[in-house]
Amino acid sequence: MTIDEAAVARNVADVRAAIRARTDRPVSLVAVTKTFDHHAVTAALAAGADGIGENYAQELIAKAAALARPVPWHFIGQLQRNKVKLIVPLGVALWQTVDRPDLARELTHRQPGARVLVQVNTTREEQKGGCDPSEASALVEACRASGLAVAGLMTIGPAGPAEEARPAFRLLRRLADDLGLAECSMGMSGDFEVAVEEGATIVRIGSRLFGPRG
Repeated sequence: MTIDEAAVARNVADVRAAIRARTDRPVSLVAVTKTFDHHAVTAALAAGADGIGENYAQELIAKAAALARPVPWHFIGQLQRNKVKLIVPLGVALWQTVDRPDLARELTHRQPGARVLVQVNTTREEQKGGCDPSEASALVEACRASGLAVAGLMTIGPAGPAEEARPAFRLLRRLADDLGLAECSMGMSGDFEVAVEEGATIVRIGSRLFGPRG
């Protein structure tokens, strides 16, 4: 799919403006390039995105090979343990979807001290990844005990109107504050404004930057 770099730059600027309209604190913009090729990565970084979010191991591997230069990768998809060893050499800056102790142990084995977020299923939807909110504290401690650097928490809001995501985002921010964690990764193209109002420090934006996926 062809990437219009000028359009991406405008869209990044628009998202930044929407964030500034809602908070004075720093909010990192992670550009999600799922289904787009490595040209989307180049365009997003040129426009000032803080990181590149990838959902699938094979896509990340292919894009990293095509770019052949350091990229601030964020892994944001559900992660199988057997994929960790394939992705670690690519230099993932932040693993956003650590949701169980065995995955934490595998990351520790492959990348001691890796920077991670614990994913919390704040909507308690069965099809979503993430630990139950009641288990977040124990999982954070398990990650720390295994040697990982827990930077914060991550969640995915419910499908539907943006306002309906507010309780899920508010819960994540409260959990993070209770655990003394700074980072809250929450909010995507359809609901990032609400997430920012509720305390997001990282937003994950795809279609708002690149247009509909093919």
